[in-house]
Amino acid sequence: MSDAHNEHQSLIRTPKQLVVAVTGFFLVIVLGIILLVTFVTSTATTGAGTDGQSAEAISNRIRPVSEEGFTLVDANAPRVLQAGGAVYAATCAACHDSGMAGAPKTGDNGAWGARLAQGYDTLLKHAIEGIRAMPARGGNPDLDNLEVERAVVFMTNKSGASFKEPAEPAPAPAAAEAPADAAATTVAPVAPVPAATPAAAPAAAPAIASADAGKKAYDSACIACHGAGIAGAPKFGDKAAWTARLGQGANVMYEHAIKGFQGKAGFMPPKGGSTLPDAEIKAAVDYMVAAVK
Repeated sequence: MSDAHNEHQSLIRTPKQLVVAVTGFFLVIVLGIILLVTFVTSTATTGAGTDGQSAEAISNRIRPVSEEGFTLVDANAPRVLQAGGAVYAATCAACHDSGMAGAPKTGDNGAWGARLAQGYDTLLKHAIEGIRAMPARGGNPDLDNLEVERAVVFMTNKSGASFKEPAEPAPAPAAAEAPADAAATTVAPVAPVPAATPAAAPAAAPAIASADAGKKAYDSACIACHGAGIAGAPKFGDKAAWTARLGQGANVMYEHAIKGFQGKAGFMPPKGGSTLPDAEIKAAVDYMVAAVK
């Protein structure tokens, strides 16, 4: 009985033993902390931004922007016309890759069959001048006729045609030089003409074209999309569709109409794909706005 009682007694029987046990416990903890700190600090680590003040990092930050991605171009140099594939990717693919707004998809021979039957000249005329929902020059008025031709050939040849790549026109001959003795040619003196009484200056033309000009511009550049609500365009006379646009203000609508706009619902090319002056585009916007007020 006494042996069983002794087995269940605590190992710590005196205050001295308790002090020794507690001290040993804390020593083990302290030793463990020291070893952990030694392990962590013995490995060299590099944090984000550690080399931010190095000579190389500073040099990269103050390097001129012009060294990256900028190429100086001589404005007086002859224009280099784009290849058909480049024009297609930048201007035509938005509609002809997906068949948006009724555009025949590139590579769909069935969709192109009736159009190819019209002939190359008709296809080119429609591409340059626009037809139905397709704006003139695909909405990029800066394209040269030859660039449009190349894009048409590129697109149609992938859709069942076999048109020949258009040749670049020969450069215009240089103007004949003036004769060397032109400076020595004697010119007969001309009697002075009496100054006429200055006439009254004509009245300055208004900055914004008249309402008639607005309707004319609308019929020319806007009706293809806004007449039927194609490609997300708010339909002419539809007050509900125009409410959000009217809330943006006239200046924003003018800017979108002149510079073009890419939204979630659709795409509007600059100036509706036309080459009309800014004043006439603004007049067309005013004409459409007046129809929903």
